[in-house]
Amino acid sequence: MSDYDAYLAGDRTDHVALYLSDSFVSDVDQLADRADAEQTSDGVVLVVDGDAGRSVFQKLTGMEAMEFGSTAMQTPGHVDGDLVTGECPNAADGPGEDHDVEFVFSFAEEQNEEVGGLYEEGDVVHAYAYCSCGTAYSDKWLAGERE
Repeated sequence: MSDYDAYLAGDRTDHVALYLSDSFVSDVDQLADRADAEQTSDGVVLVVDGDAGRSVFQKLTGMEAMEFGSTAMQTPGHVDGDLVTGECPNAADGPGEDHDVEFVFSFAEEQNEEVGGLYEEGDVVHAYAYCSCGTAYSDKWLAGERE
């Protein structure tokens, strides 16, 4: 099982996952050569230790991960379980505007019955996406339960 698959299954709660589209970063091929990377059809996913992942995210996007996450949490949206695609909540605003996922920052939290709700049911994946239209949005789901 790859680190990417393990992350999506909830087995890497001490790591973060970063998706970067080839339209957002110019050196996707170089990133894909990393041991912790998995190339997708239009980008790359990196699965990195949590602290290092936040630093890598800032280096590649120019944004601080937790600040980006706080902004994205203000706008609920849909991120697919592969962390590569999603549905921008502003996609219905007008025809002709692209709404492609540029990048995603994701982390998983271990099951926590004391918190209740979704967290009571299992490990929870949090995903913060940035759309090509400039909208940041968020989503969360039980690890391993979203295609």
